[in-house]
Amino acid sequence: MRASEQEGSYPRPMLCRERWSSLDGVWEFGYDDGDTGEGAAWFSESAPGGFDREITVPFPPESPASGIGDTAPHAVVWYRRRIPHATLAGAAGDRTLIHFGAVDHRARVWLDGRLVTEHIGGQSPFSADVTDAMRPDAAEHVLVVRAEDDPGDLAVPRGKQDWRERPHAVWYERTTGIWQSVWTESVPAQHITDLAWITDPKHGVVAEVTLARPVHRPLTVDIELRLGERLLARTSTVTTGRRTRIDIVVPALANGIDREALWWRPESPVLVDARVTVREPSAPASVDVPDAANTVDAVDSANTVDTVDSYLGLRSAGVGRGAFLLNDRPYYVRSVLNQGYRPDTLLAARGTAELRREVEMIKAMGFNAVRVHQKAEDPRFLYWADRLGLLVWGETGAAYAYGTEAVELLTREWLDLVRRDRSHPSIVTWVPINESWGLSDIAHDPAQRNYSRALAGLTRALDSTRPVVSNEGWEHTDSDILGVHDYSGDATVLAERYGDATGFAAVLAGPGPQGRVISLDERQDARFAAGDAPLMITEFGGLSLAGEKDEFFYTQTTSDTQYAALLGELFGALRTSPLVAGFCYTQFMDTAQETNGLLFHDGTPKLPLDSIRRIVTGIETGEAPEAG
Repeated sequence: MRASEQEGSYPRPMLCRERWSSLDGVWEFGYDDGDTGEGAAWFSESAPGGFDREITVPFPPESPASGIGDTAPHAVVWYRRRIPHATLAGAAGDRTLIHFGAVDHRARVWLDGRLVTEHIGGQSPFSADVTDAMRPDAAEHVLVVRAEDDPGDLAVPRGKQDWRERPHAVWYERTTGIWQSVWTESVPAQHITDLAWITDPKHGVVAEVTLARPVHRPLTVDIELRLGERLLARTSTVTTGRRTRIDIVVPALANGIDREALWWRPESPVLVDARVTVREPSAPASVDVPDAANTVDAVDSANTVDTVDSYLGLRSAGVGRGAFLLNDRPYYVRSVLNQGYRPDTLLAARGTAELRREVEMIKAMGFNAVRVHQKAEDPRFLYWADRLGLLVWGETGAAYAYGTEAVELLTREWLDLVRRDRSHPSIVTWVPINESWGLSDIAHDPAQRNYSRALAGLTRALDSTRPVVSNEGWEHTDSDILGVHDYSGDATVLAERYGDATGFAAVLAGPGPQGRVISLDERQDARFAAGDAPLMITEFGGLSLAGEKDEFFYTQTTSDTQYAALLGELFGALRTSPLVAGFCYTQFMDTAQETNGLLFHDGTPKLPLDSIRRIVTGIETGEAPEAG
């Protein structure tokens, strides 16, 4: 089955297999406020444990959707699920894996009383090979998870999760424990564990394939790329190691005119299906197909070891000439900030259909991009952004203290997330740090500035194909995009600040709009001056509509009419600026006590959708917006 045919249901859309089962649903659950559960062996099959209630996974216990809805702080929680043997059993010689999309923040996992894995990082995925822990004579198996997330530990990356007992300002209810899907699959002993795509829209693709085990006998890696029924490329390469890098030429890209029909962009999100097969070699090594359209239609399936389905988008992302570049052409970014917090599920989502609706709504409003704020969103959201055509700025949750442990925790988790998401064509910018959160003294502390630069550089070392923002909003140290946050509610002020070079020079010279210096490095200033770091207003707006009862907003309006007029003026001031290469409006939807959304909490637009689209794009309904 092709990845594109699964319509976003597979929890790991970039590496799909047919044999898998979801473990979401009702689990046993218990709080362990005294942290006595491990000493009392709650993980044991025979121990009764403290599982005194039920929870619906993957919804966190603080959420109504979990069936619990307890928002009080609980640092340690336990989960237990009994799984029929048939669900976990694979073919002879296969390995059984259990995957966790995200567990906040530290997890220990047991199967049938045996510890099978440990993980640190509340947003990054992890897996456990449980094959050797499964009792062979058991009719069912007992899976136990202990999750620890101390709300008072400010070194732990938490994003918008509040460290206080009750939500305040722009921080929300906590998300403890499991908050993304749990699922199982059966795989061969030797199998593909990681697959990455690096695309060049002028030439082809580089595939990076990682296997589970050392290769003692040469194996052949077959890769096939298709657009629908059209075969674009096929290659076979012999590998003798766990990691293989394969260059794939796509002949159709040689035509400089026709190639654009294959490029991915929001207006035409073309996705290429990919199938990767590992097998015992039965043909000569390094057999490349010069003209894929004239080759036979199937790869020899004899001696197949493992097969996975994936997809990719042929596109490039970069900056230059004072602009954001998509496929090496200036592209104006119209983005909206999405907190990714939902009233009933908090950080979690109800499923792929809800994530698809969010992407569809963002596009219907006239935006071509989204900044998922202070969280790493469910990969299925990225699937729909890939498939429907929406640029994404990849971000992560911040810590709120600086120190050795905070640096280690954030860096480790960030690298895991970049590896997880680097093949999604929708992601076009990386944002490891926001508004100096966790680096409050960056303007005066050389260590914090060095960390900001180092994290940006480390991100580029892992992925050199996308722009990186070293510190979103202000106090930049080494950013490819000069993102500025400006919540002025006066369009005239925005026009004065960004209407010409003189106005913005004054912004750069003094404290920025939010009282923070925009840049901390002369080299950063020089990059902007040379056009190598374009200016974007990456947070603005924050308008609240009259009659809303919640308490946090940036600018309050008194009527629907004033709301619409001011919204139009703010967007217009930025859209007409010759300096601004794009913007990001705060925000997509009202979230908890923040009433800055273009949608109410229930997803209802505050203005007619056509009106919002006209304000965002500056184009009357019925007119087609220009690309970018």
